[in-house]
Amino acid sequence: MTENAPSATDTSLRFLFDEADLRGEFVQLDSAYRDILALHHHSPAVSRLLGEFLAAAVLLATTLKFEGKLILQARSEGQIPLLMVECSSELELRGIVRGAEQATAERFDLLLANGQLAITIDPRRGKRYQGVVPLDGDNLAQCLQSYFAQSEQLGTRLWLAADGERAGGLLLQQLPSQLVTDSRQRDNFWEHACTLAATARDEELLTLAPAELLHRLYHEEALRLFEPRTPLFRCSCSRERTFGALVALGREELESLLAEQGAITMDCEFCNSRYQYQREDLAELLQGSPEPPLH
Repeated sequence: MTENAPSATDTSLRFLFDEADLRGEFVQLDSAYRDILALHHHSPAVSRLLGEFLAAAVLLATTLKFEGKLILQARSEGQIPLLMVECSSELELRGIVRGAEQATAERFDLLLANGQLAITIDPRRGKRYQGVVPLDGDNLAQCLQSYFAQSEQLGTRLWLAADGERAGGLLLQQLPSQLVTDSRQRDNFWEHACTLAATARDEELLTLAPAELLHRLYHEEALRLFEPRTPLFRCSCSRERTFGALVALGREELESLLAEQGAITMDCEFCNSRYQYQREDLAELLQGSPEPPLH
């Protein structure tokens, strides 16, 4: 498992409008984003796309009250057959892109042509939930907004940016009516808040301090800022988990692999960690008593 200490610019900040039923989240990724990019070769366009997925995963994970992880998974017939990002409730991030080495397109619709986006909520306790939406927008933010429009009654808007060095994003979401009960007034404020958010340039999402950006956008509104949290890159792979995958192979297939290769090697796609098992490591498993080796 690979861990990296985050810099001060890896930040997720929640905020509330004191006079409206509206919440927001702002995220900036710096070292967490670069640490993930450093593990594999990506073109600039793929790096930007992965950054937007990472920022979106943090924004969406913060809207949920659960312990577990949120998974964004895009499958397509384009140059990127699979892009997957995970964000835990502790804001631990990891991500992979398959086909990145050959991808040359710049446009979202070519990289992820004829694709689908699956959003999976995987709680540590309780049932898994998954929603799927076509990747038929011009960018990831549009596709996510289509998902929320289909599955949620509360308005949700996102703005995402990435440049290969930093990734950032802003989310606004309506809350159930409590402070403002008049529907017209509620809709007007929602449009007002979204119109102001849309004025934020990509460069500002990536470089301005969170409090500075929110002041620029909403200095005439009463905002309540919460304690910022720190997203970071951390892979959840382990020797015990890879051993579990070997258990599923069965004794005959393990014997065949050992005879052919001498040892069995398992590589993590997310962090490039390598786990190797010699015959003696698998002795109990081969004899029918699967206990994972600790070394």
